[in-house]
This record gives sequence, C-alpha cells and structure tokens, in this order.
Amino acid sequence: MNYPTFTSESVCAGHPDKICDQISDAILDEALRIDPNSRVAIETLVTKNHVTLAGEITCAGKIAFKKIVKKVIKDLGFDNPEFNFDQNAIIDVHVHHQSCDIAMGVDCDGAGDQGMMFGYATDETEHSMPLPIDMAHTLAQKLDELRQSKLKYLRPDGKTQVTISYKNNKPDKLVNVVIAVPHDPKIELEQLRNDLWKYLVLPTIEKYKLNVIDQKDFIVNGTGKWEIGGPATDTGVTGRKIVVDTYGGMGRLGGGCFSGKDPSKVDRSAAYAARFIAKNIVAAGFASRVEVQLAYFIGSKLPVNKSIETFGTGKKSQKEIEDFAWNLIDLSPKGIIKALKLRRPIYQKTAAYGHFGNSKYPWEKIVNTK
Repeated sequence: MNYPTFTSESVCAGHPDKICDQISDAILDEALRIDPNSRVAIETLVTKNHVTLAGEITCAGKIAFKKIVKKVIKDLGFDNPEFNFDQNAIIDVHVHHQSCDIAMGVDCDGAGDQGMMFGYATDETEHSMPLPIDMAHTLAQKLDELRQSKLKYLRPDGKTQVTISYKNNKPDKLVNVVIAVPHDPKIELEQLRNDLWKYLVLPTIEKYKLNVIDQKDFIVNGTGKWEIGGPATDTGVTGRKIVVDTYGGMGRLGGGCFSGKDPSKVDRSAAYAARFIAKNIVAAGFASRVEVQLAYFIGSKLPVNKSIETFGTGKKSQKEIEDFAWNLIDLSPKGIIKALKLRRPIYQKTAAYGHFGNSKYPWEKIVNTK
C-alpha cells in the first residue's frame, strides 16, 4: 500500500454517534459491575429530545437504564435547552434477554458471533497508530478540553480531519487540517478560526513535530456557520463510527462495531486481541507495519482463520513472526477474555477518541519477551 497522501477523521465525544456509543458502553459497564458474566448487546439511537435503547441483556441484577442515559448526556455538556437535547429527553427502553440459541454457544466458552476481525499497528507514532488518525484523535480530544476551559463559547459536538503526505511509505508532511465545531453565534468565524489556530492546531503540530501549514490549508466550519450540534441536527446510532474507532481507514475493517457488546462478542474482543498481537510484533522490531486477521463462527472455541501481513516490512521470516505472534495470547474467546481481563467495566472511555492507541487499555500492553 503506497499512499502519496492519506486523510483520516475523528469526532468529538459529543458527536451524535459517539453519544450513542458512550451510552451503550456505559450500560455495558454497569452490567459488568453488577455481574461480570453479563451478556450485553445494546444499541442506542438519539435524535431531537429523544433517546431509544434496544437490544438484549442477560444480567444478575437490575440496570437503571434511564439514570445511566441521563448522566452520560449531562456529562457531555448537553445542558442547554437551546440544544434541543438534554437529560430531560424522552427515553424509550426496549431491552430483552439474550437469545437462547446464541447463549448455547457462549455457555460453552465459544464465540458469541461469527465474523472476521483485524488488528493493525505501525511505527509511525509512539502509540503504534497511523499518524493521520492519531493526530485527528488528539485534535478531537483537545477540542473537547478547550470547550471546558479556554474556549467556553464552543458547544458539544465536533469533527476533526487530518491529511498527511507520505514519502517511501513514511509520513512526510502535514498537508491540511479541517475542524468543524458548533459555537455561540455571538462569536464571529474569524475569532473562532484564530482561537483554534492558536490553542488547538499549532500546539498539536508542535507535539507531532510536523511542518506548520499555511493558514489557507486550515479549514474551519466549511459552510461558515455552525451554531447547534448534537442529536437535534443529526441523528446518532451506535456503531456508525467504526473507521474512527479503529485505524482511520488505514488497514482493513471487520464486519462489526465494538460499543454496547460484552467481550463474548468476538467482533470486539478478538479485534482487541488482533491489535495486541500486531502492536507487539511492531514493538519487538519484527516489522514496521503489521495487519493481523482473525475469524470465528458462532460457538467456535478457536479461530477458523488467523493470518499476518507485514506489507514487505518484515525483518524476520514469516515463520519467526508467526511463532512469536501466536504464542502471545490464547485466541479462544475464553483465552482472550482472561488474558486481557475484559470482564471489567472499562468500556465507556473507549467510546470516544478511538479504541486503540491509549496505553491504559489492556490490549495496548507491550509484552516483555526478553
């Protein structure tokens, strides 16, 4: 894969789809607090002054769905009636128990679904992530921080986008940055642009030690106006930001999203395991770019396929790389859950700024093989 230029985007925590992901994962966390063996597949939809929950949960205790939803909404800054979405929104709950047909396979420690999962890692950044998505996540997180500190005229929601040029398959230059963020209408676009350049873009460019772009290559709110963000202007649904959640489009994607699913669902847990393997191959110096694929069928106790692609960057033989990789972790669903300690309430935080690249997550751990 030879990319002359590559663009990736991220979104702020208040983006409608990310509101849904965080609500779904907050419910998952609560289920795991009550009962670590909970089975959860929960979907959220948000629109103007309305939240709908639907899905399947099997848990030993009672979950206060509406209380969880209200807290997530409030914590994300939707506290102004002008936004037409706040904790007083109508909340509909349509949740029932997990299907017995699915439970049969999971009860025997098998996979909770079929599908293929990919893990990716590269030496482009300290987080072993592609530079475009890593920088886009940094901008999105910093944008949310500025909304609560220096630039309180900003409103919840927002998107970031970064284009990087590549030379010999390595990042070379920053080409452009795009920011979209709603704000108080009293603030002129020119002030917004200048503030974001000073407090957001320049510090981020410095962090990544990149070239300073011309200000004409910094685009803010493409139409020139954005006052109200969130679900009142754009309906959100769980699982619609799988490119943002993973590698920004660099590297292939599996068939399922992550949020709202307990770790028996391999489209979540096995994707984490694949990332764990890929990152450790890169960290060990065996290759500079790696993609790991796993595949399962419902009820399977081991993957029906596992493969490693190094894109010509391998510094060891394929056999040496595979021997190293397949001994890092037991790839049975039960083995993945145990090795990465996935039956814990750790998921709500993963639902903003990507599931990969954060050293606090267990699948990001580097194994000391010396």
